[in-house]
Amino acid sequence: MTVLLLVLFVLSLPFWLPRVVTGLRMWLFARINGTEGVAVPGELVGVPEFLEVYGHPAADGRSRGAALSDLFWYWLSPGPELHQEHLEPGPLYTEVARCTRRVLTTSTREAERLAVESLRDALPAGRGLVRLRDLVMPVWAEFYHRLVFGTPCPPGVRELIVASADDVVTALKCCGLRHMDRRLRLTAYLESVQDRVAHPLPDSLGPRERALYLQGAFFNTAIVQSSEATAHVLMALAEGAQGPLDEVIAETLRRYPLFGIAHRITSGEIELRSGATIPAGSVLCFSYPEFHRSGGRIPFGVAANRPCPAWRLAPVTIRAVVGELDAGYTFRTSAGHERALPNRGPCVMTPRGREPRLRGAVLAFLRVRDLWEDVWRSLVQLVLGTYMVWQARRLRLCENHFNRA
Repeated sequence: MTVLLLVLFVLSLPFWLPRVVTGLRMWLFARINGTEGVAVPGELVGVPEFLEVYGHPAADGRSRGAALSDLFWYWLSPGPELHQEHLEPGPLYTEVARCTRRVLTTSTREAERLAVESLRDALPAGRGLVRLRDLVMPVWAEFYHRLVFGTPCPPGVRELIVASADDVVTALKCCGLRHMDRRLRLTAYLESVQDRVAHPLPDSLGPRERALYLQGAFFNTAIVQSSEATAHVLMALAEGAQGPLDEVIAETLRRYPLFGIAHRITSGEIELRSGATIPAGSVLCFSYPEFHRSGGRIPFGVAANRPCPAWRLAPVTIRAVVGELDAGYTFRTSAGHERALPNRGPCVMTPRGREPRLRGAVLAFLRVRDLWEDVWRSLVQLVLGTYMVWQARRLRLCENHFNRA
């Protein structure tokens, strides 16, 4: 009887343990990182005021004054002080943002051509059981190299870019620790070839600063976000989503927004319709998932407060890549599908017209594997995530940077 109860207990773990561990992790994060922040939407700012507060001129602080910034700077190192998302308002941000827009501005036809060529040149050869984020990350590494430098990736460079971007997103998901050597190898490479960039770079930045800017904006954030978006859309198709591809992409980004929490620091008071006032220096934590669940939709942010600079380019290129893949392959999955995509999108990928042998058995295996991986992954995220939050609070990268300024 004892053995039977033990077996039943073990078999039940995938159905409750990950939720318990995730709750414990969030509690520990709050204890270590502090409870600063005004949740939006929340008790003070409701859904009807979400866009108004997000677009308010006083909601313009990026990093300075928020303990939460230390954690994001830790995850985005090296060079978080030059990451466009975290630059404070001012001449430097204006110059950097102008450069980013120049790089990302291209015609729809040219963007589609580059995306399809990148897919054909960089798609890994493996088929069958794949992880969709891993599958498409080399494609986006190739695409953004062509966009920034105007040429295909030289031998070995694509792997260098993928190693850095994958390390960043793996740490962000608390599924692995940072490996700064992987990231700094890319920094050194970009510093050595920045004279080959096909666009004028910001004059006020030195050689290493330009490399860090390129790495943060294009070879980490752009690649990670494009890879995650593509994986989410392919997962939706694998789950049976139907309709015009543009509609599938729009609905997928509504259900699985790429951004979780965006924090802003108020530079002045914000008066609310209710009569309440948000004081200057408050940390506003805007929840994209909560706003989307309430019926809103801002997949690329708010126009009045630094939307994603790729808000025009990303849908065009994602549609081109997904359309090309969907035309040549079928995707099936039985794995869990969450916004954070910590499982990297497990899927069965087969050429069209060739259904996999024992398809039911393969999908059953995929489901069981994903459930048990979730048990192990939740424990890893608890331990590594707690360590990284503690380490970020200890290093205080953002706070120390502004204290030295």
